[in-house]
Amino acid sequence: MRRLLLIPFVLGATLFLAGCVYERKGPPALHLADWGVQEPSKQAVSVCSAYGCQKTTRVILTSKDVAAIAEVMRKTKKADTPHEERRAVAYAVSWLEIEVGKRIGTSNDRAGMDYNGSGDPAQMDCVDEATNTTSYLMFMYERGLIKKHTVSIPISKGRIWRGVKNWPHWTAILKENDTGIRYAVDSWPYKNGVNPAVVKLDEWYIRDLENLSKPTI
Repeated sequence: MRRLLLIPFVLGATLFLAGCVYERKGPPALHLADWGVQEPSKQAVSVCSAYGCQKTTRVILTSKDVAAIAEVMRKTKKADTPHEERRAVAYAVSWLEIEVGKRIGTSNDRAGMDYNGSGDPAQMDCVDEATNTTSYLMFMYERGLIKKHTVSIPISKGRIWRGVKNWPHWTAILKENDTGIRYAVDSWPYKNGVNPAVVKLDEWYIRDLENLSKPTI
């Protein structure tokens, strides 16, 4: 708990010095390590909840699950392009949130920030969501389901001096192989199982938390 309390102050100072954006170099596994989360394997992912990854649960993903994810992506894609792969990823993340929610009790995770959610293992904040989505993306990438992108380390944006509506907010990141353009993959604004927004990072969180991007369809 002490670590959880210190993180907002350290992050806030970093954001202020960095001009609203907290960003670091290195693989996405560094972010997982920061929050005490085990990396995904070929058979499992660790899922955060309770705000700030206070609780982590290891979830087994079987070959049947992988086949189901692959089928969701296959049916979603209208062409073999990076854009369509991003659309397919959004639907796959939704599928994973729904299936994982049934297994660990997060099916009723509420949209956005709920100040009563801290410490509740059924609820997730943006740290939990960004970390979980990163783990899902890493899992899919290692299984060959993501081919036109790589998974990057999450980032946070915020302007804490402007109040709660501009509080630091985290997102998972995909980077397109051909162009190097980075895309936010953000599940936090929506309740469990709704497709995340997948938008260019430069177009993500440019105003405040009440004006985040819409779900990908």
